[in-house]
Amino acid sequence: MIIATLAFYLFAVVAVISALNVILQRNPVHSVLWLILTFFNAAGLFVLLGAEFVAMILVVVYVGAVAVLFLFVVMMLDINITLIREGFLKYFWAGAVIGIVLLVELAVVFGGWAMSPEAESLRLAPAPAPEALTNTEALGSLLYTHYAYLFQAAGLVLLVAMVGAIVLTLRRRPNVRKQKIHDQVNRNVADTLEVVKVETGKGVS
Repeated sequence: MIIATLAFYLFAVVAVISALNVILQRNPVHSVLWLILTFFNAAGLFVLLGAEFVAMILVVVYVGAVAVLFLFVVMMLDINITLIREGFLKYFWAGAVIGIVLLVELAVVFGGWAMSPEAESLRLAPAPAPEALTNTEALGSLLYTHYAYLFQAAGLVLLVAMVGAIVLTLRRRPNVRKQKIHDQVNRNVADTLEVVKVETGKGVS
């Protein structure tokens, strides 16, 4: 029990410090590296909670794909830190106003929090034995039954975001020759092939 408590405080402290460094670091590459460390510590916290499947997904998806993609994009974009610092004071007050609005909204949400009357009955409801139901099975059963529509809606939002990113980054070049499949399939043989009858001994050597 003491080891689990010490591990919790270790993961929690490192996660908070890493999250702060994501924001405070001036170099974007360093921020992404701190973000990867934050994901690893969050995965450790999920393991302590017994949600090993969520921890594995966090490492595989976020660390192995999303964070590494962020790192590659930041390194390829070659962001000019000087220009970013110059525009900081210009948009400081707008950002401050938005931050205050978000803090007020969070205060309203947490201030109006109340315990549901059904929570006590759900807490006292009989639960299956842990050895009879794995963590992955329980998560899948909950996700694809009670939250199936919300899961599909989240996938739809991600699809729209992906299409929007493709449209925004698409660049058309007028002088680039492109392959036209329709013209190739419907071409006329007489326009592309010419049969020349060459007499014997009069061909080009």
